[in-house]
Amino acid sequence: MISKEEVKHIAALARIGVTEEEVKKFSTDLSVVLEWIDQLKEVDVSNVEPTAHITGMDDITRLDKADQFLHSEKIIDLFPGKKERYDKVKSVL
Repeated sequence: MISKEEVKHIAALARIGVTEEEVKKFSTDLSVVLEWIDQLKEVDVSNVEPTAHITGMDDITRLDKADQFLHSEKIIDLFPGKKERYDKVKSVL
């Protein structure tokens, strides 16, 4: 079981303020997690092939190239306010 002092030390490292009630709760919760990890350590995984993800798919990328947009005039016509070919907006400052 993780001691209250260890929980307080972990909280201090993470710069998290904890109450005495939270220290008790985290002490129990962290102990349960560590016990579960100990159970996982007992599992024989010597014949299991390591994987980064389960889908088996590779990342597919495409070239980043500029294309001509055919409907720019239609979009510009939808602007509520415009100046020349630009969308006119209120000042943010």
